[in-house]
Amino acid sequence: MALPAEAARGVLGSLLRDFPSPLGPQDPLPWSAQGSAALSRAEAPGELAELARSFLGSRNAPPPLAASLIHAAIDKVLQTDLSVFREQSVEEEKEGDQRKFTLLDGGSLQRCFFNKLRDICCEWQKQLPSLKSLKRFLLISSHAIRNVRRKMEDRHVSLPEFNQLFGLSDDVDRAYFAVFDGHGGVDAANYAATHLHVNVALHKEILKNPIEALKSSFQQTDEMFLFKAEREDERMRIEALGGCVTHMDCWRVNGTLAVSRAIGDLYQKPYVSGNADGNSFELTGSEDYLLLACDGFFDAIRPYDVVDLVLDQLKQNKGDGLKAAERLVAAAKENGSSDNITVLVVFLRNPPDILADCLGDPKSLSADEGAEDSPFNFFSSEMNNQSDSHTMIKS
Repeated sequence: MALPAEAARGVLGSLLRDFPSPLGPQDPLPWSAQGSAALSRAEAPGELAELARSFLGSRNAPPPLAASLIHAAIDKVLQTDLSVFREQSVEEEKEGDQRKFTLLDGGSLQRCFFNKLRDICCEWQKQLPSLKSLKRFLLISSHAIRNVRRKMEDRHVSLPEFNQLFGLSDDVDRAYFAVFDGHGGVDAANYAATHLHVNVALHKEILKNPIEALKSSFQQTDEMFLFKAEREDERMRIEALGGCVTHMDCWRVNGTLAVSRAIGDLYQKPYVSGNADGNSFELTGSEDYLLLACDGFFDAIRPYDVVDLVLDQLKQNKGDGLKAAERLVAAAKENGSSDNITVLVVFLRNPPDILADCLGDPKSLSADEGAEDSPFNFFSSEMNNQSDSHTMIKS
């Protein structure tokens, strides 16, 4: 199903009215940058995409349009000579191999990126390309609370428009969902939420072997984060924000962890691995929904209680599944969870049909009705604390 051209042009026109000319060197950025002022080239796509997703989302841009705009703008930025944004060079020493990295000035790069984004809006306002929506049904319900903890350290990512964001134009429909559970600080969770899906999408095996792409990208994201956490400019940034940087055989951000697998956790390497466990499941088309959540949820709710909770929510709301995650979070809190709680429910079938089936309505859809010709494949990887659940779906 194609995105309505009128809605797309409305968003493009609104942006161009608010920004009638490109940003100059002294003009403020249209967003508040939360990341590092200096970026490696590998970090640039993720950081830029995250800023633009938030910015375009605040302007009510339809997700397929926003994702396509971001992809086109990042592609144009990466085709330019990035040496003009060079800020400094740093060295990384890994297993006796010393490598030099060029860091880019984040502010200048973001300004260039926004101007590329604006240029594309101008082009598309004149001739809008074909923007396709998802072929399959996906309704996403998400909810997250700090609970009684001092800080919210969970992060979650929902990317049903994965293909559009990365310009993947084959016949495979992909989506990406993740819940990251930070521990002792939010830096690693933030970093994984910004970069893991980018590393997956840019991996050489993404088209032929997405399982390998997903698992390898955990290791790559972990290495990128460890390198960033050891940089002097990052230590200064963290301390300026009130964070804690300590030295325990190596520099460590905001304390230590006691887990077996995690992104981050410098002090515990190699005992704490950056390699995720992974599984692949072929779905039949009869599955109702998939659930991703942090340990703040699963420490308080037994997996087999989830079905009753979701069904109860659908009954109370006449088949509306948008509040399903909120109901599950409330149940975990009621059961005594004091941790951050994040729940992401991805409905693979229409919730009213799920409710009708459970109530024995003969008019409800059959198990396979409405499913794609080929079944879903469900790829998941799990890591303790810093990243609890990461899911890729393809049909």
